[in-house]
Amino acid sequence: MNGNLPQAGDALTFEQVIERTKDDFDQTQKELKEIEVLIRQSSAEVEKLAQRNAQIANKLRQMEANIDSVPRQDIKEIYSAAQEAQMRLFMMRGQVEQLQGKQQHLERYANSLRQVLDAANKPGPTGGSLASGETEGFGGEGSIIVRIVNAQESERQRLARQMHDGPAQSLTNLILQAEICERLFDTDPVRARTELASLKDAVTSTFKKVREFIFDLRPMMLDDLGLNPTLKRYIQDFESKSSLACNLTITGKDQRLPPHAEVTVFRVIQSLLNNVREHAHATHVEINLDLAPGHLKATVEDDGSGFDVAEAMAAARQRKTMGIVTIMEQVEMLGGEIQFDSSLGRGTKVQLNLPIQ
Repeated sequence: MNGNLPQAGDALTFEQVIERTKDDFDQTQKELKEIEVLIRQSSAEVEKLAQRNAQIANKLRQMEANIDSVPRQDIKEIYSAAQEAQMRLFMMRGQVEQLQGKQQHLERYANSLRQVLDAANKPGPTGGSLASGETEGFGGEGSIIVRIVNAQESERQRLARQMHDGPAQSLTNLILQAEICERLFDTDPVRARTELASLKDAVTSTFKKVREFIFDLRPMMLDDLGLNPTLKRYIQDFESKSSLACNLTITGKDQRLPPHAEVTVFRVIQSLLNNVREHAHATHVEINLDLAPGHLKATVEDDGSGFDVAEAMAAARQRKTMGIVTIMEQVEMLGGEIQFDSSLGRGTKVQLNLPIQ
């Protein structure tokens, strides 16, 4: 870092901002390499734990088939081993998810830094690079960077509340049920088996909720299989939970897109569908995705109550909310465009156009 850079609280010149941006970009690239190594190591550990978990589950099935002939101590040991294996597997999978989430966040951050550096090197409208007066995007309540930071913090708060009210509370209840089962083994085996059955149902329900939470947080399918299968899975789940009739049509070549493009398209469609569910009072949603060479086009159209686009945009900017305006900014940062066509009483049609390199 250049020793001539000003201290905290001093004004930064445009050249100093670019120098810091370069340093941040280099540091981010270094962290990405380190995280990639950790993900490979953690994923390998998950595979080992999954195999062990399968072996213990097989032992559990064998034991349950011959429960009357198995000594109590063996039952207790097998259940303890199963609980420990499941917990370790759950924790390791959570660690991999956290690493992948951080990796994705750093990739988006690096991409944003790269765009800033590229823009700084492009000639401005008067011929030269960007002037310091054109850098208002670096500060101010309405800047893109501030809006992105606020959006990230809002999302963290939402996820923290969901974790506290959902999986964390469920896991606490599971621990209490497990302790009840442990106490009943020696005093009331019949009731212990009943409690174990209840515990098994609770674990299954909690596991399902955790999987749904992880999918909402970061669908692993998006990394493994790409945009098309992930969208199909998400829209099927959305349709069953919202009771909205959804129809997805995908045309063009089935291909993998750059990670940032897949994430952006998925999140935009996810946000649009959530808006339909919460505000549109619709009965049917039509989703179309067209993958052409070098270009992607997506359309989300509903038969809901519609809204005044100009009025909604003005209100969103005045309230500094993260909805429609943030979606537009995310798409525009990638060189794309998104158009909202709606009016009161005739539904809404949203078209997304995104260049794909």
